[in-house]
Amino acid sequence: MNLPEELRALLGGECVASDEATRVAHGGDKWSAHSEPDVVVFAHTTEQVSRLLRFASEHKTPVTARGAGYGYVGGCVPVRGGISLSLERMNRIKEISFADAAAIVEPGVITGDLQAAVRAQKLFYPPDPASLQHCSIGGNVATNAGGPRCLKYGVTRHYVIGLEVVLASGEILRTGGRVHKNKTGFDLIGLFVGSEGLLGIVTEITVRLLPLPPARATLSASFATMAEAAATVQAIFAAGFLPSSLEIADQFTLEAARHDHGHGVIPEGNAHLLVDVDGQEEAVRSDAGALEKLIAGRNPNSLTLSTTEEESEKLWALRREFSNSLRATGLTKLNEDIVVPRSRLVDLVEFAGQLQARHGFPVATFGHAGDGNIHVNIMAAHYDDEAVRARVEQALDELFAQVLAWGGVITGEHGIGLAKKRWWPEATSDVARALHLRLKRALDPDDILNPGKFL
Repeated sequence: MNLPEELRALLGGECVASDEATRVAHGGDKWSAHSEPDVVVFAHTTEQVSRLLRFASEHKTPVTARGAGYGYVGGCVPVRGGISLSLERMNRIKEISFADAAAIVEPGVITGDLQAAVRAQKLFYPPDPASLQHCSIGGNVATNAGGPRCLKYGVTRHYVIGLEVVLASGEILRTGGRVHKNKTGFDLIGLFVGSEGLLGIVTEITVRLLPLPPARATLSASFATMAEAAATVQAIFAAGFLPSSLEIADQFTLEAARHDHGHGVIPEGNAHLLVDVDGQEEAVRSDAGALEKLIAGRNPNSLTLSTTEEESEKLWALRREFSNSLRATGLTKLNEDIVVPRSRLVDLVEFAGQLQARHGFPVATFGHAGDGNIHVNIMAAHYDDEAVRARVEQALDELFAQVLAWGGVITGEHGIGLAKKRWWPEATSDVARALHLRLKRALDPDDILNPGKFL
């Protein structure tokens, strides 16, 4: 079978590419794994996706869906070749309804574009992964993406109220809708959100929206140690505050940012907190003032309060660039989005230091202090060396074992994909894995959807 020609006859020539450059470009994401597909299909409609999956099911051909390719775990790498199904051209915002507080979008819509579009109508879509200017809503759904604001507002799943999904058979499932409460049968939306493309291909998403908070303030504070910063996090909660975001960063991360952006831009200190509050103007003014007083009483190296959207976004732009600043060191960045109980925040930071001492790799930690989802980044030189990779794997073995021993999990928002496949058995029970397999076999009996991943 000449797969590209078969698909051109099925879908039209403008939808199919088999040249080497296109196949290479669709063979990986932001993780290190890469595997070229045999052909790339650019879907424009749900009907095309349905036809493609009927064809793939009949011919037992692997189909690996991808959005913008900004994942961190190799989730869209077509490890068994076949078809890479790009949804980037399904990028329409079909409707924004102020009256229903809902938006209907296609999976290729960039998250930041949706946020800007609803903001123009005084509405608010809270999920905000750091890559929001590049990642797609479909990818966010696939991994149940979070971001800094999930402390107060929750993750992607809390905003998906309707889905259109093409099953492996080519059947089109519509579940949920534009209502904000729905208990009609099983939670099928929850089944597909976070399923990493293993159970079906999402072709339309209905999200609920909130009223746009009219005011916002951001506090930027630096400290001499991570222990002091982490203790301040607990003090903020103990005082009864629930910030919309509460981020922490360690010395290595800050030094990388200073090297990348300049010492005058990044505050001095070995640890950093970024605290956001939003809501009505009077409440934000009151909360920000009280938080400023609380943090000032904990001996920070620096403390800045921003009370306008523009000033706040300048502070957050630096936070969103932490990953790029770490990559700019020239080291290979192994980004592990583990989650620990919030009480273990200081323990995690200390353990990261022990990993660094034992294995000789710098370890950069930053992320969502408010919910314990901290990005532990092992920074490795000469990662292409087999001996170095073996040492990295040993360090990761120790990290994940400790996180699980504390009652944490090995991923909070990136997913399992390929990167964490090795630790999937340790992170789950026999019963849980067997149930995953039964669900996979029921919905995708021929294992054509994103095969070769953690299942």
